[in-house]
Amino acid sequence: MTRAFVFPGQGAQTIGMGKALAEAYPAAKAVFDEVDEALGESLSSLIWEGEIETLTLTQNAQPALMATSLAAMRALEAEGFAVTDAAFVAGHSLGEYSALAAAGAISVADTARLLRTRGEAMQKAVPVGVGAMAALLGLDFATVKDVAEEAAQGEVCQAANDNDPGQVVVSGHKDAVERAVEIAKEKGAKRAVLLPVSAPFHCALMGPAADVMAEALDDVEINVPAVPLVANVRASAVTDPALIRALLVEQVTGSVRWRESVAYMAAEGVTEMWEIGAGKALSGMVRRIEKSIACSAVGTPEDIAKLKG
Repeated sequence: MTRAFVFPGQGAQTIGMGKALAEAYPAAKAVFDEVDEALGESLSSLIWEGEIETLTLTQNAQPALMATSLAAMRALEAEGFAVTDAAFVAGHSLGEYSALAAAGAISVADTARLLRTRGEAMQKAVPVGVGAMAALLGLDFATVKDVAEEAAQGEVCQAANDNDPGQVVVSGHKDAVERAVEIAKEKGAKRAVLLPVSAPFHCALMGPAADVMAEALDDVEINVPAVPLVANVRASAVTDPALIRALLVEQVTGSVRWRESVAYMAAEGVTEMWEIGAGKALSGMVRRIEKSIACSAVGTPEDIAKLKG
């Protein structure tokens, strides 16, 4: 079996995630300690005992999900699995940072600080209430691009996340996104719903956040990853540190091409994907994109025990 490790994005967060891993594996606990130290606060206390509303704030959710993913990766390593067992790593939006940290391209401490900066910058880029995102279900990507263009009417409306064959997310100005919801329904969408997000991610309105990330990434060492990264904005494999740096900036305003990324890995011979960290959202998407790929969630000691067989 040719394997890929994939890492979840925002929305997968839950109170208590990663706690069982930290209790069962010292190497997993060490990741949470390292993230706490890098941020100068006890993010682990928030993850394990805090309020979900606080954890869901973008600047908290992003480093918290990365910490949980890296804790799961360290637990796998403790059981004899290695990142180099995979042909590729990939992550959905912030999950791309988790993938790079897992592959040794960016240190865990630097990744935590970058994601705190990214979360804060994305939140500040657009005043609350000005932007919105909506999931359009049952339309393909090309149709949604047309919907977004028709809805824009001089405002920003972009196809932001191409998640799977029947789920595309649009992002932009609130009025434009609301128009897109109505147009999508007229074009036969099964459902078109506004998402409970605090900012319009992955569209041109995130330009100020991209500028912040360009500056932040300039100060961080990026190494060649141990295995190639399938980048969100390219939907193909990259290993060059300078290109990775540029694509992480582009990713802030660019579309997450998840459907194409999974299809690319399948075409390259991947038959198995392990979702490393919180939740099972990516596994569901992968099954809808490529039924031949076997998916496993790796977020608890029990999950790892199953993989050991």
